Amino acid sequence: MTDGSPARNDWADLLAEGRLPKFALICLGVWLNAGDSLVTATIMPSVGADLGGYEYFSWATAGFFVGAILAGASAGRLSEIFGLRNATTFAGLVFAAGCALGAMAPDIFTFVGGRLLQGIGSGWISGFAMVAIAVLFPPRHIARVFAAVAGVWGIATVLGPMVGGIFAETGDWRMVFWVFMAQAILFAIAAPFLLKATAPAENTGVPWLQLGVLGLAVVCIALADFYRSPVVAIELVVAGLAILCLVFVVDARAKVRLLPHGAGNLRSVCGSGYASMFALTAGSMALTVYGPALLQTLAGLSPLWAGYAVAAEAVMWTLMAIVVAGATEKTEPMWIRLGAFCIVAGIVLLCIFMPMANLIGVIAGAGVMGAGFGFSSSLMSRRVISVLTDEDRAIGSSAIMAVRQTGSAIGAAIAGVTANLAGVAGGFTIANATAASPWIFLTGLPLALFGLWTAFRLSAAGPGHRPAGDRH
Repeated sequence: MTDGSPARNDWADLLAEGRLPKFALICLGVWLNAGDSLVTATIMPSVGADLGGYEYFSWATAGFFVGAILAGASAGRLSEIFGLRNATTFAGLVFAAGCALGAMAPDIFTFVGGRLLQGIGSGWISGFAMVAIAVLFPPRHIARVFAAVAGVWGIATVLGPMVGGIFAETGDWRMVFWVFMAQAILFAIAAPFLLKATAPAENTGVPWLQLGVLGLAVVCIALADFYRSPVVAIELVVAGLAILCLVFVVDARAKVRLLPHGAGNLRSVCGSGYASMFALTAGSMALTVYGPALLQTLAGLSPLWAGYAVAAEAVMWTLMAIVVAGATEKTEPMWIRLGAFCIVAGIVLLCIFMPMANLIGVIAGAGVMGAGFGFSSSLMSRRVISVLTDEDRAIGSSAIMAVRQTGSAIGAAIAGVTANLAGVAGGFTIANATAASPWIFLTGLPLALFGLWTAFRLSAAGPGHRPAGDRH
């Protein structure tokens, strides 16, 4: 503004000055990630009936997670090396190739390979979308863009089971992947026209060592789902967490960094922000992993209605993200703290009401937890992005999605180990589901409380303040 008046911060201004096409491309990329994941989860029984190999189902999930996390973590550096436009286009083509491989799969192993490729493409698309948000939109609009991202996830949560169910009932599950392949090709075609060409950065490279260590950590976590022995599964989760911590040690000494300065320091905005995102996501994963199955067993809901009950989290996430999208720097800390507190409160409510099969209480718990993410998630991301230097902007923004995806993997593994320890490895009955359900949610509570503590640290710095851990 040239007249000294404050810059506009509304939805109309967000989409002005040529930003609408870029905004639409980002939303399409988020849809590819969210929609593919949720629809695929619904059609997996049909895939198993057609291809066989039920014992390898977890490989498809693990392959997608490993590919997505590693690709998301590397997205920042790759956007610098190849330019955001070229990298985003290639990501769309990789995702499309993975969809084609899944659609044509003659056996479960080819299908797993397709899911791995889809995971890599999805991780890159998500990571490059975070970079695009950080570099293409003014800081005042970032919370609104993240609110829109939450909205796309909310829509996918509602439409995913329905669309997947339609294809599953017709027996044509392969068509799901052809449809997503077509969308990915459209994404790849649009990217060169909607994103500006950027010159590749000089004197940069790929942080191979850190990615290798991260890959080892993620594989350990993914393998925990493959073992019936609780002892081995616990050892793998603990090993994965320990190796994950090693990533920060290695990165701090590396010439080419994977993460921004201060990422491993809880006294910094980046460090406390990433820690809170990771811990709150991990602590809440039990609902996503076991909520539908528990509601089917304890409340007698159909798979579709159980999924929609759990979707209360996504609906409230979306609504509350829109509510706080215009939050100022002055009110930002309050919303971050309130959001983290609501996530913890939601987990407590689920611990109480799920064993009672109290559907209203479970929906309330899921809704409170979703509201917590809606209040805090986009503002945490904005706060982290606001302290990134130009040098760290690409890697720091892409790390946001990788951190959350890693938290999802850790949280799912912990919930799985807890469920097996509680005696439900052979399937749910009313008796074992009643006994196990409070523990399944309770084991996520320590992580959520750690996320609450780090959220308070994140919000403690005043607007525009960069703590010592962020300086270099």
